[in-house]
Amino acid sequence: MPQISTAKPAIDSKNLESLDIRLLVLDIDGTIAGESNEISFPVKEAVRKAKAKGIEVAIATGRMYRSALRFHQGIGATLPLLAYQGAWIQDPASDKLHRHFPVARHTAGELLDYLETEELRSHLAVHFYINDRLYVRERNQQTENYAQRSTIKPEFVGDLRKLLQHEPTKILALSQNPALVDQLLRDLRHKYTPEELYLTKSVPTFLEATNPAVNKGAAVHFLATELLGICRENVMAIGDNFNDLEMLEYAGLGVAMGDAPTEIQAVAQWVAPSVAEDGVAAAIEKFILRS
Repeated sequence: MPQISTAKPAIDSKNLESLDIRLLVLDIDGTIAGESNEISFPVKEAVRKAKAKGIEVAIATGRMYRSALRFHQGIGATLPLLAYQGAWIQDPASDKLHRHFPVARHTAGELLDYLETEELRSHLAVHFYINDRLYVRERNQQTENYAQRSTIKPEFVGDLRKLLQHEPTKILALSQNPALVDQLLRDLRHKYTPEELYLTKSVPTFLEATNPAVNKGAAVHFLATELLGICRENVMAIGDNFNDLEMLEYAGLGVAMGDAPTEIQAVAQWVAPSVAEDGVAAAIEKFILRS
């Protein structure tokens, strides 16, 4: 599991009044989109009201850029979209790619060798993401379920090693067994230091690997400081899982969803209701639309 740092002080009525939120950053799955895979009307309306107050709004997600685009459009965001945990930052309005930090080819090859050992291969589906396209070895139920939710058509290529002349943006290992994913995460964190590879989970059954310079916190820092010229104290971020950890730590105000793991709730300054209860709308109402 990720190293969890000490939580920042909780927000009380005294420091609530001193908040100066100028940028709101939202995760997608488990945050603005639940089982329905859609954004509810209360969340859309809360975001609309926040924007009307002059708040900038952005999406930060582990999803592919193409998969995340409809959510970006759904909340009317005008900033660059932070996809693949921030490994791919692109402006949909201009198509400008601000950042792309892929996994090194030799590291991708090592990971593939590890994930496709005889012991693991029958228990995992391995996804390679190259040039915002999804490549997999073969059709299986895990990939089919992923494709249905992401609305992305995978490309079945047989041996993924034929793609190793490219540097993948992200490598994802899916398993129906969360305990196996936890074990893989522990094993790979012994094999690779944080300076060599960023490893996280976005849901209990997804192990994600990206360039070591990548995480949502670093991506939000780039968006805030480089593109908007604001500091972390002006940022409010909302997320629900381990891949949101660095973003919640970075933001001046980090909000965890009510169904987030307890470790993630512990680093947040406020815990919102669940995604099914429109927790994002409640958080916006409390911290942005309070006056």
